[in-house]
Amino acid sequence: MLLGQTTVMNRRATFQGALCVLNSLQNNAGVLERLKARQDNPAVQFQAMQGFLHRTGITVGELDKLNIVHVTGTKGKGSTCAFIERILRNYGFRTGFYSSPHLVHVRERIRINGWPISKKLFTKYFWEVYERLEDTKDIHGGSMPFYFQLLTLLAFHVFQQEQVDLAVIEVGIGGEYDCTNIIRKPWACGVTSLGFDHCSLLGDTVEKIAWQKAGIFKPGVPAFTVRQQAGPLGVLQDRAQQIGCPLWVCPELDQYEAAIGPVSLGLAGKHQRLNASLALQLSYSWLQRHEAVQKGNDQSLAEAAGKPDSQAVTFQPSTAMLQGLKETEWLGRNQMLRHGSVTYYLDGAHTTASIQACVRWFIQEMLQRDQTRGPGLKILLFNTTGERDSASLLRLLVPCQFDYALFCPNITETPTDNTAQRSASVNVQHMLARCRANQSSWQSLNTTEIIHRHLLTNCRNHSLVFPCIVSALQWISQGTELVSVPAGSKSSCRIPPPESTDKLREASHISVLVTGSLHLVGGVLKHLEPSLDS
Repeated sequence: MLLGQTTVMNRRATFQGALCVLNSLQNNAGVLERLKARQDNPAVQFQAMQGFLHRTGITVGELDKLNIVHVTGTKGKGSTCAFIERILRNYGFRTGFYSSPHLVHVRERIRINGWPISKKLFTKYFWEVYERLEDTKDIHGGSMPFYFQLLTLLAFHVFQQEQVDLAVIEVGIGGEYDCTNIIRKPWACGVTSLGFDHCSLLGDTVEKIAWQKAGIFKPGVPAFTVRQQAGPLGVLQDRAQQIGCPLWVCPELDQYEAAIGPVSLGLAGKHQRLNASLALQLSYSWLQRHEAVQKGNDQSLAEAAGKPDSQAVTFQPSTAMLQGLKETEWLGRNQMLRHGSVTYYLDGAHTTASIQACVRWFIQEMLQRDQTRGPGLKILLFNTTGERDSASLLRLLVPCQFDYALFCPNITETPTDNTAQRSASVNVQHMLARCRANQSSWQSLNTTEIIHRHLLTNCRNHSLVFPCIVSALQWISQGTELVSVPAGSKSSCRIPPPESTDKLREASHISVLVTGSLHLVGGVLKHLEPSLDS
């Protein structure tokens, strides 16, 4: 065997080798461009995914045996999936859970019984899938899946090989054309709150977006949604009727509490009550189907359904359900993390509706903080990606009255290696330009707010741009504890000169809201909680 061949084979035996190959497929901008180009012929997307699935040795029919709960929506779909997974795991079922994006490491996307798969399992199953695809690419015109497509294929393979009792699958983008929609016969489908996101792909109205989301509905498969605006709800109902899918609107969590008393949730924020109610209905539907199958009557709820747009009824949640809601954890969503005198409030909100929910949560937390610990400093750490309107999102954050606003790209550290610096320079400069634009928008918004309220003597307009996440965290921790930097790190991040930081050093406690991007939240978590990486 040649030396080069041996090197390649050795690399393929490693976790790092798998990550290198996987990351070579990741180009979000390029992927979105190609996905958009395929909108005129959506069959191409499904033909490609079906072909990739076949090449991995999995049939569409075999996916039916995963007993899937398929969930889409604009905001809250990850939290809803987390609630469902925890509830059904409490019943003793072996669960699979596929979500996106990841915060700290890619293994988070594929979970067995609530835990990310190990490096060993990831390595084993990744190479099994990848090599099957690579071995057959020549006879398929050299085609290989994109990053998200490959991870979706990997998740299906893992769940099949690990023999899960069910799989909770979160849609990536949209629904109709999402590669997870290769699923043919899920056991239940859910649609969380709808709003604006990925508009260039999904449409420029909530009704168009609702049409895309309803694409996961399947004939005879029960579907549930939360309360929606009349327009998008009408679209969901119309599509459900066209497809032959019964659709129920979930009751408010208040209606359960009227019968059983307060329901405790493991996830903070009032908006999680909608997600919890949807999770209860989806879990209950799945359990009914499972019971029917066990009795030899494999009949979905749909066959005994009433009107396809009816209101779902409340039921008596079991102890396992209530405990599941209480025990659910979902990193980076309304998460609070204390480090000495600094408390971080982490929420990956990145749409108008989710930022509004984040602001309500943070303001409520600050009211409680001020009552128990007295006033302290408030800092915003913010970034956005893609096509999102940063200025509009920042405008929603003004009422929080931050003492400082910090802006940085979603990169943990800036490289010092000359080659890496050259290759990343253009991209980093582009990201920093966006950060500076965000800073300018923030200063303009605060100036307008101050003039409007005649608060010229109480200007809270200190803002800074940092080259990376680590430098921003180090600046925040001045005079308190130091933020950990991995051993051997070669980061060239530099903390900008102190700018009115006396208050920062003298503050008895500091509250930092990190929001605007899940990738930003993930980068912060990686350095605040290094153990998460393992």
